[in-house]
Amino acid sequence: MSEPIDFWFDFSCPYAYVASTRLTWLAEETNRSIRLKPFLLGGVFRALQQPQNMSTTLNAPKAHHNRLDLMRWADWYEVPLRTPFRHPNRSVEALRAFLCCPSARQAEVMAAFYRLYWAEQRDLSSREELGACLDRLGLDGFALMQRIDHAQTKNELIERTDEAIELGVFGAPTFVVDGSLFWGQDRLEMVAATAKGWRPPSESKDFKF
Repeated sequence: MSEPIDFWFDFSCPYAYVASTRLTWLAEETNRSIRLKPFLLGGVFRALQQPQNMSTTLNAPKAHHNRLDLMRWADWYEVPLRTPFRHPNRSVEALRAFLCCPSARQAEVMAAFYRLYWAEQRDLSSREELGACLDRLGLDGFALMQRIDHAQTKNELIERTDEAIELGVFGAPTFVVDGSLFWGQDRLEMVAATAKGWRPPSESKDFKF
């Protein structure tokens, strides 16, 4: 049995949202399962001493291109995308709520939380919004949201974020397949190829950049 493909994500990243809509394709293309790996992107940024909102550090032409690039990818994959009412939005409550959900329903919850923020422009940090979203999925939103402040839940998200840092994850989305790490929704074909036997080159002394 082949190892699953790990999908590292945070709900605050629009590119991770776009990538999340392609996970079924990736699983079917590679005949592998996808292991969902939530982490707190802000925690990674803090560990790397990186600005929490990198868009504010871009020059005007680059910022314009990045916005067009995101819109193009959403259109390419026919994914609804609307500017959230407030961005970046605190995602820690949503990530903890995701961790509290039954594992068999987590893929469905992930998709619903992404839609809530990136398609419906709702407040991702609102416990009421998240609980109502879980209720619409037939889950007990109130009970699940009560658990997000438990020490066990908080520690699990911290541990997962620490694991991401140790692996070398620096942004979302990140895929890890057979020991190779790929960043970005535009690397999906490489991820699939690696899962099917392609071995990407590792660091080489002959190439410096």
